[in-house]
Amino acid sequence: MISGITFRELTGGNGCSILSASPGPELDTHGYRENEYAATGLATRSEMTENATIAPAGEDSFTTRVLVRRPERDVDFNGTLVVEWLNVSSGTDAAPDYTYLAEELVRSGYAWAGVSAQYIGIEGGHGSVSGIDAPAPQSLAEKDPDRYAGLHHPGDAYCFDIFGVVGDALRSPDDNHPMSELTVRQTLAVGESQSAMALTTYANSFAAYHKVFDGILIHSRAAGDMPLGDVGSGIAVDTVFSREPTTIRDDLDIPVFIVQTETDVLTNFQFHRSRQPDTDRVRIWEIAGTAHADLHQIGPYEEMLGCPTPVNRGQQRFPLRAALHHLNAWAAGASTPPIAAPLEVTTANGTTGFVLDDVGNVLSGVRTPCVDAPTQVLSGVVTGDLPRICILFGSTTDAPVDALRRRYDDARDYLEKYHAATDLMIADGFALPADRDEIVADARPDILEGIASTAP
Repeated sequence: MISGITFRELTGGNGCSILSASPGPELDTHGYRENEYAATGLATRSEMTENATIAPAGEDSFTTRVLVRRPERDVDFNGTLVVEWLNVSSGTDAAPDYTYLAEELVRSGYAWAGVSAQYIGIEGGHGSVSGIDAPAPQSLAEKDPDRYAGLHHPGDAYCFDIFGVVGDALRSPDDNHPMSELTVRQTLAVGESQSAMALTTYANSFAAYHKVFDGILIHSRAAGDMPLGDVGSGIAVDTVFSREPTTIRDDLDIPVFIVQTETDVLTNFQFHRSRQPDTDRVRIWEIAGTAHADLHQIGPYEEMLGCPTPVNRGQQRFPLRAALHHLNAWAAGASTPPIAAPLEVTTANGTTGFVLDDVGNVLSGVRTPCVDAPTQVLSGVVTGDLPRICILFGSTTDAPVDALRRRYDDARDYLEKYHAATDLMIADGFALPADRDEIVADARPDILEGIASTAP
């Protein structure tokens, strides 16, 4: 693929405009830098043919935004560029996967680029998530003309090609380029939520044609994929939830890794309807005790959501970082990722629900210490008349005291079991050894204080 993209660094104004509740690691202490660019070029929109393949239907120009966080020196670069399809569900660009993956990205020497692939990220619009007190929609240029004047997006009919041509340009650096002086050997695409649905479409309809990405990490998708979109507007993401279940095609020559939470498997995401077998090119992990978004994502702003229960405190960040590590090796032709059983579900009277243990946590799936040595009920499924944002953030509630008494003699016994579960998770490949201290720091022995065991 020949992109024909030109890059211009964006400076001044109010600085980089991207929604984030967590700043992530200090880049300069890791030998990283952050720069923002305008990327200008031509993109092609596509139409679906009668035999379910895409066909070009016209070209238009664009100037979109690319945010780059990368090692300063090639000697500190591991050779892999991770390109995130920025998420527009809040009505502005956000990088949720960067937040989850940042620790692994910087300690292992990845470069990361966030691409404003969709119309709303550049031109503004209403998000798809209720419960966020967002200002009236504005384009980036209206928010900050000194920095973003000249940005232009022709509509989400072009978003898939924009992502591809920008990704292609990023992997071929020259002297005046976001990746200059780095040797890019491999490029991975990542995206969460609405972006994951877009990457589902991208994997099935564009990846083999573009031949840009060496692997794709799809994080928290729905059963359906993203429609192709229209000229001059954004995609109405709510339409995804009424689309037919979609699996990943079985003839791709690059690996696709799907990582799902409880929210994604049930609720209106309904991914359980799109489950497919693991193959040498498709891997699916469903993580127990997790929600579509969680405390790690929202950080100190949890109370601003106004949800009736504390948000999910599960540990999806650790399997997600492990998934990136495995995908990087898998795409390079090394070992394939470990296989995990799906979350255990049951269907009665036409309704599908999870099978739960005595504490109230789901059975099977990728296991983390907070569900194998539990002190709380961690759920990705909440019910009631709640804002959409609260449904996405799941819940954390008290575990039954009797269940805790049956499991643990005391706080010391709990910690022994928690540490054993941590070591098993790492040994099985569902967490990285570098994350052990952070996993252990999540333990909650304080909850066990004053609870006497009833174990025999």
